[in-house]
Amino acid sequence: MLQLLLIAFRNLGTHRRRTLLLGGAIAGVTALLVVLMGLSTGMKDTMLRSATTLATGHVNVGGFYKVTAGQSAPVVTGYPKVIEQVRKDVPELDYIVQRGRGWVKVVSEVGSSQVGLGGIDVEAEPGIRKVLQIKEGSLDGLKERDTVLLFEKQAKRLEVKVGDTVTLSAPTLRGTNNTVDVRVAAIAANVGLMSDFNIFVPNSTLRSLYQLKDDTTGAIYLYLKDVAQVPAVQARLRQTLAAAGHELMDNDPRAFWMKFEVVNREGWTGQKLDITNWEDEISFINWTLTALNGLTGVLIFVLLVIICVGIMNTLWIAIRERTREIGTLRAIGMQRTRVLAMFVFEALTLGFLGTLAGAVIGLAVCLGINAADISVPEVVAVFIMSEKLNLAVNAGSVVGAMLFITACTTAISLIPSFLAARMKPVTAMHHIG
Repeated sequence: MLQLLLIAFRNLGTHRRRTLLLGGAIAGVTALLVVLMGLSTGMKDTMLRSATTLATGHVNVGGFYKVTAGQSAPVVTGYPKVIEQVRKDVPELDYIVQRGRGWVKVVSEVGSSQVGLGGIDVEAEPGIRKVLQIKEGSLDGLKERDTVLLFEKQAKRLEVKVGDTVTLSAPTLRGTNNTVDVRVAAIAANVGLMSDFNIFVPNSTLRSLYQLKDDTTGAIYLYLKDVAQVPAVQARLRQTLAAAGHELMDNDPRAFWMKFEVVNREGWTGQKLDITNWEDEISFINWTLTALNGLTGVLIFVLLVIICVGIMNTLWIAIRERTREIGTLRAIGMQRTRVLAMFVFEALTLGFLGTLAGAVIGLAVCLGINAADISVPEVVAVFIMSEKLNLAVNAGSVVGAMLFITACTTAISLIPSFLAARMKPVTAMHHIG
């Protein structure tokens, strides 16, 4: 094996221009794949961070309450008992919060906007402090009743600043409109698409607006120590909450506001719980990540085909140039399998060195982009849910990409290598060319 490896290095070194050309192509594809994977992973991490700050936990216990068969509200009644049950059933829990949910019209002196309303208890929200960047005012301002947190785009649209008053208007469960005046306590930096349609008020303000009881909330958000445990926790809660006597909705992996039409068509009344996860609640924007992954796959496939064709043609040329050498090696006793292995090792070595160089270049590009703290255009920020371009590289994915591309380049070398190994020594030694 060592001898074959040395021969492979010698052959690659003898034809430096060809080696650099093919190795550079392999390195370029590997670097591109690493950067695209970093972008995809970074988007997913940003989506997870933004979504679990604004609209969802890792796992959610939400639901609907129906006063009549055709009228529903996204609330959970008697939530303290549900939280008590959840704490018993989920040892993987990091922390748990409850938030009100609603849809309101925000009215200022110069304009209005329809937005999603979140009711929070700031003192019980450790995660929101880590993610939201407050531009004006203070998040602690939401400890006071009848206050509101807006995002920069909303404040600009409504032409308000910290200290100004806006009016929230929404229909109650009884079908009548109610309003409440709130003071702008904080303005936060935008976090992409979701910040366009969310504002936050204290839970007490939300309950006052919708005339809800103190033991009623919109949803219970579970934040786990390990996000990988989400599927197991979600499945377990469906069993334990049903066993505890709670009625559950059928699993529907969509955001809660997309379920009103289905729920209102059903004939039941009262409370039903709905167990979802963070991906369900932002399924309406997950297509951006799916589209990026699909584009990455197509692009890498096309580039791999080009490289594989190049490697095959290069080996054909190398075999033609070294026909007499192959004949000599066969004449002095080298077996066909070792001739085959010699060319395969050459392709393997080229693939490994090319992917290694490409991985290093790709990692350097990712680190450079993150260090540069690059701001993206607004239209891009809407989809990646961040005003800054962030690339997150997973070591396992980089190694996997290297192995995959190396395996492809090695596998394609088997065809010309097999034909080279079948040459008859006498014919090969008398070859002129």
